[in-house]
Amino acid sequence: MLDQSYYEKADEIIAYHGRKSSSLIPIMQDIQEEYRYLPGELLTYVAEQIGVTEAKAYSVATFYENFSFEAKGKYVIKVCDGTACHVRKSMPVLEALYKKLGLSKKKKTTDDMLFTVETVSCLGACGLAPTMMVNDEVHPRMTPEKAEELIDTLKGGGGA
Repeated sequence: MLDQSYYEKADEIIAYHGRKSSSLIPIMQDIQEEYRYLPGELLTYVAEQIGVTEAKAYSVATFYENFSFEAKGKYVIKVCDGTACHVRKSMPVLEALYKKLGLSKKKKTTDDMLFTVETVSCLGACGLAPTMMVNDEVHPRMTPEKAEELIDTLKGGGGA
């Protein structure tokens, strides 16, 4: 069960975008930006408030890859595994992150909710491969060592 503050924030977001079905995606985007994921209970609430079926809201949320129903860490790390990055050894970077943070393909978020590690098909920075993104900041030409140093910096309170 979500805290009442989640519903109050959702009401603010709904009021901003308007109580209409065409506001569904912008509302979901704002909620995900606020909480770093889309709580299922909140999606149901939003659907009721703007007059769309719960099934419609869930079909939209599951269609778009950028929506997540799982809580994510403060730092969301995306490791590119597109062709250019893969060829330039992005997988050893991913493996170093998994090892340092105690994560795996199945366990993507640390218990302290500080880090989430994901792989993505492309970050659009092929000339800087292998690339990694932390929240909205691109980190080019990554190596396992540079990735581990970045984790240490972030744990120490440094910015992305």
